[in-house]
Amino acid sequence: MERRKSKVVSIGGVKIGGTESVKIQSMCTHKTSDIAATSAQINALGAAGCEIVRVSVLDESDARAIAKLKSECKLPIVADIHFSYKLAVAAIESGCDKVRINPGNIGGESHIKAVADCIKAHKIPVRVGANTGSLEKTYEEKYGRSAEALVESALYNAQILEKYGVDDIVLAVKSSDAQMTYKAYSLLAEKCGYPLHIGVTEAGVKDMAVVKSSAALGALLLNGIGDTLRISITGDPLEEVIAARRLLRAVGLDKNYVNVISCPTCGRCQWNVTELAEKVNKRVEYICKPLKVAVMGCVVNGPGEAKDCDLGIAGAAEYCVIFKRGELVRRVPSENAESEFFAELDGLIND
Repeated sequence: MERRKSKVVSIGGVKIGGTESVKIQSMCTHKTSDIAATSAQINALGAAGCEIVRVSVLDESDARAIAKLKSECKLPIVADIHFSYKLAVAAIESGCDKVRINPGNIGGESHIKAVADCIKAHKIPVRVGANTGSLEKTYEEKYGRSAEALVESALYNAQILEKYGVDDIVLAVKSSDAQMTYKAYSLLAEKCGYPLHIGVTEAGVKDMAVVKSSAALGALLLNGIGDTLRISITGDPLEEVIAARRLLRAVGLDKNYVNVISCPTCGRCQWNVTELAEKVNKRVEYICKPLKVAVMGCVVNGPGEAKDCDLGIAGAAEYCVIFKRGELVRRVPSENAESEFFAELDGLIND
């Protein structure tokens, strides 16, 4: 797929936009001033594959905590600010790598200028945008709660910062509705050259949140739209990172992993393919190597369907066949199939 061309922005050394890879983002759930808990969560998110993390700044103690977090964590830290320009300035001076603000809710022109001047002085980017819960009244009255209103609101907020010389801007237009989210980002992508942070806001609890986000964000990514993404899930943010990583793999933007394909099984299946498929997935989940592995239900269709795989297995009642790149390697008794397949798999991984 051809990626949308956008400005390149650096967030604590992590580049987004242009031809850079799409970066995974999540957000801490602890109060930021609880440095021990927040630091542990940031490092856990990083270990799971998160590349940029956002923290809430509710008061001065949260703003001051960013300096300490920067000394304990490797991930770029984005400070999330609402309503207080003083907290935005404090968070920037404390060392945040990016600040997330809504110029429309932090005060008048003098307050916006103060934040803009601080952003420029510290040479960090800023994320601005809109979601359906924070639309300016002007745009909501003109367009209703719609994709058009989100886009116009985001561009208006960007123009305010541009007025004061800020141009390292990331835009977002989020809705809890998957269709509106897709339409808003598609419109915004046509109207500006800034990098876009994509996400469905208030997506819900785990299963529905993943499905809803995948519907909207998957469609955007397949159309080359999106430079950072967050899959918002009510609960443990580690689940957000895992889901985002899987989505990037599903749309072909992350190829450095072991892609396990397995058939849904049918009446021809005479062995426990489901159990082995689950074990294989667990075994390779954190392996960063571009391999394709197949666990197929029957010897009738399995080898042919998985002809392009580096390694595969298909089974019958009393035996299984192991094959590589469509060629039969050997036939093994069912009771030995798992151990022999894993030996082959480990050999490929360690090669």
